[in-house]
Amino acid sequence: MTEEKHILTMLVDNQPGVLSRVVGLFSGRGFNIDSLCVAETMDPGVSRITIVTHANPPLVEQILKQLNKLINVIKVRDLSGDKSVQREMALICVRATPEHRAEILRIVDIFRCKVVDVGLEHYTIEMTGGEGKLEALLNLLNPMGIKKIARTGKIALFREPN
Repeated sequence: MTEEKHILTMLVDNQPGVLSRVVGLFSGRGFNIDSLCVAETMDPGVSRITIVTHANPPLVEQILKQLNKLINVIKVRDLSGDKSVQREMALICVRATPEHRAEILRIVDIFRCKVVDVGLEHYTIEMTGGEGKLEALLNLLNPMGIKKIARTGKIALFREPN
């Protein structure tokens, strides 16, 4: 069976050691975590963990069952596919020489990004969107010289019925 990308999201008790146990479950079974995002929910006692990993469907089922057995895990879902809204955020510091400044600003406008910091030789751009949008933006900015990048990894929520 081929490995597929899976986005797993879980609600957990917001307590010390919970993230370590969740991540330990992955590393103890030899699963790599492509991205990991954790934040408090509207309830300060509950956090949402979003993990992106590659695995075949039977292994994902095994992961989900084992996550559900952890004491501090409240709820687990696989949000891969069309049943979720997925986004990623990135901060991109790009070299902005005088001859490229106007072009960079046009790209920022086309992709509905924001310039959040300006220097004599750089722009820092904030971008939010899907993985494809981010990759397309990076491909256009790369020839100008991306100095550094920070990405959140994917976050996802279950798509509510209409």
